[in-house]
Amino acid sequence: MLSLSGRPSRNCSDWSRREFLRAGGLAVGGLSLSQLLASAKPKSKAKSCLLIFMDGGPSHLEMWDLKPDAPAEVRGEFRPIKSSVSGVTVGELLPLTSREMHHFAQVRSVHHGVNDHNAGAFYMLTGKHPADGSKLIQADSLSTFPPFGAVMAKLRPVEKAIPPYVLLPEYQWNNGVDIGGQKGGFLGAKCDPFVTGDPSLPDFGVPGLDLLPDVPLDRLAARDDLRNALDAAIAKRAESLAASRMSVFQRQAVEVVTSPDARRAFDLTREPQKLRERYGTDPGSDRAIEARKFGGLPHIGQTFLMARRLVEAGVRLVTVMTGRRIDQAWDTHRDHFGLMKKSLCPPFDQAFSALISDMHTRGLLDETLVVVMGEFGRTPKIGFVTSGAGAAKGNGRDHWPYCYTVLFAGGGIPGGAVYGSSDRTASFPRENPVGPEDIAATIYEALGIDPATELHDTQNKPYTLCTGRPIRALLG
Repeated sequence: MLSLSGRPSRNCSDWSRREFLRAGGLAVGGLSLSQLLASAKPKSKAKSCLLIFMDGGPSHLEMWDLKPDAPAEVRGEFRPIKSSVSGVTVGELLPLTSREMHHFAQVRSVHHGVNDHNAGAFYMLTGKHPADGSKLIQADSLSTFPPFGAVMAKLRPVEKAIPPYVLLPEYQWNNGVDIGGQKGGFLGAKCDPFVTGDPSLPDFGVPGLDLLPDVPLDRLAARDDLRNALDAAIAKRAESLAASRMSVFQRQAVEVVTSPDARRAFDLTREPQKLRERYGTDPGSDRAIEARKFGGLPHIGQTFLMARRLVEAGVRLVTVMTGRRIDQAWDTHRDHFGLMKKSLCPPFDQAFSALISDMHTRGLLDETLVVVMGEFGRTPKIGFVTSGAGAAKGNGRDHWPYCYTVLFAGGGIPGGAVYGSSDRTASFPRENPVGPEDIAATIYEALGIDPATELHDTQNKPYTLCTGRPIRALLG
């Protein structure tokens, strides 16, 4: 098999454990080879997943896969710094995250050919190519394939009254629609995420959780019974997708508000103020200013903290969108270096490092898979145009799906490892190319779900959950 750069490459199963350990910078430390191999294997499957989706396309060249020896028009303004893993570097804009890299395995050879935000997001969040005839899928519908969270809601329902799939802070939007790969798809509204809203706002309240002062729980339950009866009567007369989704959301809200465990999970005031500040509170930001206009990511600290609380409470899959509805934060066509330095990386570095450290301290990484991804990376050559939005000459990076990095942590994934590599300009995979299908298969395998599982759509048509190949080097 040849890599995209034309050099010989080997697939996942051909990659030796010895090479994998060496690439990960794991020291021998007096252990025998058999001990090393045993320690690299996951001890158990993850029970839950925290998916951090860096919508817009974060630059691998500034964060995870820097090329300091490349020409100036490729390497950019920032330099690599050492991390907690020997031989593994990250960008200088991530000093706090650099201390947590021993928890992560990096896949530096992810690639596909979809150069569109919405369709690329759908591809990465479902593992299914976004082709819809001659068009690309731009948004979810009752015929589209479901994302990871919806699949978990279907195959791994929770026993207690807490949503199995939560998305925060809100649905990510682009070009007039919610991007693909967020809702239940052909699994229906019952597998849609419970959307929390922005937990960093002073008046934050999860939709449906704020009871009126004069409505006790027993009256709420009675009202819910009445609403269910009305819904059933209406359903006999007509079927409305919007009404169906609203009904499901209302039912979720009632279940949450009547569950003490759920109410506690959504209550950030239970966290010590010192810990909240460690994640980042940013109370004074003007939320009307977009991240791409130097408004930063004022919500990200408390959003990550809420995500940790939800995982701890038993939610099967939590998806965090790091942008906001008014823009896609990591889509840095212009002012790329200034935005990375001032608006994006500082709040992300603080919140992300606090999250991983906090999860490790609480023992949550043992049974939680953490995945960090975007729909693609950014162009290796500064100012190179690949999309209609373009790239400012001298200070912009455009869309680049042909090679970028995805991170895994927890759930038995061996920390400190690097799988695959890019060429000298981070343009194309050099070794072990990995597609979105393979990323999806790896996620499902780590969660104990057979990628060959069969799902059925509303017409009972069968679909294989995932056609990719799990990265065995990361799974043991």
